[in-house]
Amino acid sequence: MNATLSPSIDIQDLRVDYGNFVAVDDLTLSVPPGEIFGIVGPNGAGKTSTFKVLATLMEPTYGAVKLAGIDIFEDPEAARRVMGYMPDLAPVPSDLKVWEFLDLFAEAHRLGNAAERRARADECLELVSLTEKRSVYCKTLSRGQTQRLVLAKTLMHRPRVMILDEPASGMDPLSRRQLRLALRTLAAEGTTVLVSSHILSELAEMCTSLCVMNRGKLLASGTVDEVRKIMGRAERTLTLGVLERAAEAVAWLGRQPHVAGAELVGGKINFRFGGTAHEQAGLVTGLVREEFLIHVLEEQKSTFEEILVEVAESGASYVLPPPLPVP
Repeated sequence: MNATLSPSIDIQDLRVDYGNFVAVDDLTLSVPPGEIFGIVGPNGAGKTSTFKVLATLMEPTYGAVKLAGIDIFEDPEAARRVMGYMPDLAPVPSDLKVWEFLDLFAEAHRLGNAAERRARADECLELVSLTEKRSVYCKTLSRGQTQRLVLAKTLMHRPRVMILDEPASGMDPLSRRQLRLALRTLAAEGTTVLVSSHILSELAEMCTSLCVMNRGKLLASGTVDEVRKIMGRAERTLTLGVLERAAEAVAWLGRQPHVAGAELVGGKINFRFGGTAHEQAGLVTGLVREEFLIHVLEEQKSTFEEILVEVAESGASYVLPPPLPVP
């Protein structure tokens, strides 16, 4: 992340109320250009309400939002020209062919003559790996292919900011992989992507940074490892296998800093480690120095599924230190 660049997405004190229900509670977030930034959280976290405000589909109770430096409330038309929005389960007309669907949106964005629109449609179809489906009817596409077609439509006018609400919904593993590759290509070209998903392992792998929301509040933001640390889940479980002297290894581990719960289970040693990567490397060096014959060392970090289950179950009582700001 480059702190010298002006943010592509700048949200300040955003609040969305539905009567007495607070959907988004004073959200402040800044995302620089070229990021794939994920928003994760259980149902009711405020993700979709935030996306609808950013897409100029809903006015908030209060707050300020800029996309690519444009105030979306003062000049929503200009904001829409630099923004692409892909809602969850976007409708696709079944009686149009794929190229006709894209051409419809190209005309709406006034993207030049028929030849220029056709060329741009072909570029977008290639990016989402649907070139061979150009002339088929939309109704013949699978769920994953339909999602990728909607992504292609969202790309037609070359948006500088993309807002994708559950884009991987219903996709098979191949389609999700193609989505990841497409988003990485866009980010490398300078496009900023804001994405939400319930496929949390995919999101963690796809995003350069992310945040966690619950009950409308921002709980943590940063890289995947930074978010784990802020959420108090930086500790990971390690499994160690030694060829001999296992009991001695358990005792030795019990005397080391950042190590807890070392025990021998099924011929292997399980323990929790809360130190840094460098401290973990030092621990391994110490084991070698003590001449323990290591043949297995496996690490399991807390998954985002586990984090979100904890967040959802604890609800409003979940207390965190101040969120780590995104530079």
